[in-house]
Amino acid sequence: MALATATAAIVSGMMVSGSGPAVAHAVVEPSVRSATASLRSDLEKYLDAQGTKDHFSAVSLRVTYADQRPDISVDAGTSRYGGGRPVNSKALWQIGSNTKAFTSVLLLQLEAEGKLSIRDKLGKWLPQYPAWRDVTIKQLLSMTSGIPSYTEQNAFLKDFDANPSTRFTLERLMSYVEGLPLGPAKYEYSNTNYLLAQMIVERASHDTYHERLAERIIEPLGMNDTCLPPDCPPDTASRMPTPYSAHSVLPKYLNKSLPRLRLSWAQGAGGLVSSLRDMTAWDRALYSGRLLPSAQQRELESLVSAKTSKPIKSVTADDPIGFGLGVVKFVHPVAGTVWAYEGATFGNRVLHMYFPKTGMIIAIAVNSAVGEGDTLPDLAGTVYKTLSAQKAQALPRHQ
Repeated sequence: MALATATAAIVSGMMVSGSGPAVAHAVVEPSVRSATASLRSDLEKYLDAQGTKDHFSAVSLRVTYADQRPDISVDAGTSRYGGGRPVNSKALWQIGSNTKAFTSVLLLQLEAEGKLSIRDKLGKWLPQYPAWRDVTIKQLLSMTSGIPSYTEQNAFLKDFDANPSTRFTLERLMSYVEGLPLGPAKYEYSNTNYLLAQMIVERASHDTYHERLAERIIEPLGMNDTCLPPDCPPDTASRMPTPYSAHSVLPKYLNKSLPRLRLSWAQGAGGLVSSLRDMTAWDRALYSGRLLPSAQQRELESLVSAKTSKPIKSVTADDPIGFGLGVVKFVHPVAGTVWAYEGATFGNRVLHMYFPKTGMIIAIAVNSAVGEGDTLPDLAGTVYKTLSAQKAQALPRHQ
């Protein structure tokens, strides 16, 4: 489903993790060239194998490290299906539910300033929704509120399919779920949670969500390629590969193009546009604790089990997926503990993975959305295996 995580698929797509001594300076550049060539081959093979099936024309990859090794950017394909200019590292993407961590960070920053508590109830901030008055902000951010997701409602899907260029207001999006019964307070992915979180950001800060994003995150981190439509630079759309829907929930637009910047339907739940360069800079700041005081960083990373809906201190092989406050942590039986999130709109998928043991980040984007059978995490596994092999080859040999 659009904007939903693909954590189960991510887990299955992970490959063997490895670490070793730092790469000697003399072999860094040849190693990067060799890795780039191998990774380009990985992307081209993936495009050949999946591009027609999933109706996408472009795939981009960025890898960054915590040490002094240079970043790697690799791209394959063209800006539109069937032709167009070659895609490059300056491409911009609809990053989907990767947006959720931005929304969580804004609320946690406001908490650190004493302007709210994530234990506050919705009745305090959004009294216009009395049926949800006892839901806490933390339940919104951890997906345990029981509030239904507007993106799962047939009325919304019908309206979007009729006209993807529709300018949706928050009020209209909320109308698709108002009046629906509140479900049990257990883990259940719902994009409505993050629209409500966006509203609380605006109510508590006395400013727009867009302005808070710009002042607190985008400008301080120098994320010049990141914007929330419609407030984007004039050249934004021209830098975006054409988005395509390969999702059966939009029958009118199946395997057809969608508007690049009409993301009012996603907003604080998944409406940001960004480059992979900006995405990896954001992810490093997010997981390194640069954005929040230590107390709020711990709250961001506090987990509920996707399996039991109970709070967990960490993930395990038996309980491998934990949802934090807009972030996801899981354990692979071989790769170990990893932070990851795959965001999807109706026309793009963007996956990032952060390896806490090494500080490496992998970010991948393609210009189509699918329902079942998403293989982007499998590509991430292939990429990681290639990087591990290249690193092993680059290590200096001892005589």
